[in-house]
Amino acid sequence: MAQYFVCNRQGMWLRGTETEVDLYQYFQKGFEKMASNFEQSVREKVNYGEEYRPEKEVRVIKKDGSREFFNVQKVIDAVAKSAYRALTKFTVEEECRICQDVIDKVNELNLEEVPIPVMHNIVESALEQVKPVVAKSYRDYRNYKQDFVRMLDDVYKKSQSIMYIGDKENANTDSALVATKRSLVFNQLNKELYQKFFMTTEEIQACRDGYIYVHDMSARRDTMNCCLFDVQNVLNGGFEMGNVWYNEPKSLDVAFDVIGDIVLSAASQQYGGFTVPSVDLILEPYAEKSYQRYIEKYFRLGIDREKAEAEAYEDVVREYEQGFQGWEYKFNTVGSSRGDYPFITVTAGTGTGRFARLATITMLQVRKGGQGKKEHKKPVLFPKIVFLYDENLHGPGKPLEDVFEMGVECSAKTMYPDWLSLTGKGYVAGMYRQYGRIVSPMGCRAFLSPWYERGGMHPADEQDKPVFVGRFNIGAVSLHLPMILAKARKESRDFYEVLDYYLNLIRQLHIRTYAYLGEMRASTNPLAYCEGGFLGGNLKLTDKIKPLLKSATASFGITALNELQELYNGKSLVEDGQFALEVLEYINKRINEFKEADGNLYAIYGTPAENLCGLQVKQFRNKYGIIEGVSDREYVSNSFHCHVAEDITPIQKQDLENRFWDLSNGGKIQYVKYPIDYNIEAVRTLIRRAMELGFYEGVNLSLAYCDDCGHQELEMDVCPKCGSRNLTKIDRMNGYLSYSRVHGDTRLNEAKMAEIAERKSM
Repeated sequence: MAQYFVCNRQGMWLRGTETEVDLYQYFQKGFEKMASNFEQSVREKVNYGEEYRPEKEVRVIKKDGSREFFNVQKVIDAVAKSAYRALTKFTVEEECRICQDVIDKVNELNLEEVPIPVMHNIVESALEQVKPVVAKSYRDYRNYKQDFVRMLDDVYKKSQSIMYIGDKENANTDSALVATKRSLVFNQLNKELYQKFFMTTEEIQACRDGYIYVHDMSARRDTMNCCLFDVQNVLNGGFEMGNVWYNEPKSLDVAFDVIGDIVLSAASQQYGGFTVPSVDLILEPYAEKSYQRYIEKYFRLGIDREKAEAEAYEDVVREYEQGFQGWEYKFNTVGSSRGDYPFITVTAGTGTGRFARLATITMLQVRKGGQGKKEHKKPVLFPKIVFLYDENLHGPGKPLEDVFEMGVECSAKTMYPDWLSLTGKGYVAGMYRQYGRIVSPMGCRAFLSPWYERGGMHPADEQDKPVFVGRFNIGAVSLHLPMILAKARKESRDFYEVLDYYLNLIRQLHIRTYAYLGEMRASTNPLAYCEGGFLGGNLKLTDKIKPLLKSATASFGITALNELQELYNGKSLVEDGQFALEVLEYINKRINEFKEADGNLYAIYGTPAENLCGLQVKQFRNKYGIIEGVSDREYVSNSFHCHVAEDITPIQKQDLENRFWDLSNGGKIQYVKYPIDYNIEAVRTLIRRAMELGFYEGVNLSLAYCDDCGHQELEMDVCPKCGSRNLTKIDRMNGYLSYSRVHGDTRLNEAKMAEIAERKSM
């Protein structure tokens, strides 16, 4: 065995084996640590307050107004912490010098009471003389504490408002509930922490002024945004949830229960929309299993095949009805850990098998029938239903025309389903035609950019196919375009130069978000990251999720395109729109450049401003005043939509918004208001037209229900039957539905209610 020599503390050279030397070095380090600790403990026993005293007793007036006697030992304790933060420490001589300098200054003041800010200045002055780097650390921490006090004060004020008044920033949250109040208070704290520790000064200023808006600040530090969750992949072969193993369901009723549990659990670990794509195809095999079990049961009872098959089919129909009804109860009454009702969407319509077809028809029938007491039934809000329209399946005389007709009846009665064209024009239809892949929307309107199985951002070859199911978005930041134009004019600068500045701010926020979220562990959302809910989601609990983020999108949102055009030349999108179109084309060009340079899937998103529609008006007025057509109302227009007060026909609105459609592939929806009373023929005609144009189309009515007598009709503020104002009203918020009134009260903010009141074409 090799021999080694080491020198001990007394300078003696010792012979030893490798193992002996390792042990010696280990104990030597231990002795050094013990000596260091001993030295520190001796130093801690030095009481500078006894050695250094002012000439007369002095009291320090603290921030809360209380007073205590001055003790220089507390100064030493405080500056030692600042030294630690600056990765240094003081010698005994330096501490003595600090004490003497502070005492001398206190004596010079010749005061009986010294305010704490003055004392801070005295300490900073002494530190500048001894160790300037610690003076800076002390000053920064002092400012940080002041900021933190302000931040907590803001959180306290917001919490008081939430506790006693409520909150209407999000229509999906019922701020009357204790769990929701707690969540909203936490969200306010998290939002403040995000601004303090994640954002740069320039980004914070841009948000406060209103040039950009960072959506969901309260959640962006914790998790990802909306998604297309791969429920089918999670179910296959069984999975683990909450440390309990779930076997794959063997019947349809169990599948409904298990899927409901998966959705509520996984949706709680994110923010934004949670979509279960092609739910008819997911349920189909479980319906077949139930059917076969019923057949076997009836055979055992001696029932002949024909009758057994008929009875088994009816049993499956009943399971579908009960399952979809169960989902409607669960998704509209069970709040998530976030304090809201998760924004759950399901897409369906392309399944041609008998049980897939039955799934879609039954889901639509259940929604159309509504929930509630007899004679008081009304539709629920969740899950949002999106009908996947294929002209070859749902066109006149095609195999699934009856499924389409059921969808039309449901939309005319409840506003859902929304309709997504798979065979018209544009991006979504192009993916479907070329690859047979469906790009379902995430939540109300967000869409994923293509990510190819082998090539990633670009196809590796002609055989490479895009994948959409199991992917997600990491967040959206929106531009306030009228503000940016106003700034450019006021400062006599080129508009596109100013726009580039804010585009780059958003870009840097997204880059840091990719990096930050990539350090998260898979344990933060096990169903998504470990059980296959997300693409590549078969990680260990301790693995970082960075590999999964390469296929995630990040959104650049645009709002108030109509007001941008109004500010530019005093004309609306109905009257002109050319400048707005040029701006959107420019943004597309820049974002495509960012995408290639950064290797991130950026996308342009037509922002569905909810609370933001009112906030942006206030921000614009603070900077640039009230301008007709721009900031003279209580709200701005959403996305690229024509102004809601425009007196135009549904066909005109479809045509006017069509020019912006392919420039907002990261998020978009088109909807028109039907000024007719449940006219199914009109609804059918406009849906067909929208599907030809390649739209994602929403039917927009205003549904009102009297909670006293059960009467229902469109546009009702007072029940004509019983005179009650105790109404529940359902309106389209943006790309989704919400309660504009619940038992006479509203969950919506004042700006959104003002917009709803003026709607003619929306």
